[in-house]
Amino acid sequence: MNNWQYQIEINPKVCHGKPCIKGTQIMVSVILDNLAEELTREEIIVEYPPLT
Repeated sequence: MNNWQYQIEINPKVCHGKPCIKGTQIMVSVILDNLAEELTREEIIVEYPPLT
């Protein structure tokens, strides 16, 4: 597995400058919310295919 820090970017032109998964418009907060709701990794990937 890659180091997660290299998979996150902050760009003022993407998602209002909120931390996002690199190369997507998926905010890190959305992924964390899903994990807090106890979704599995597989369920999150189904919801957000660009993560694969």
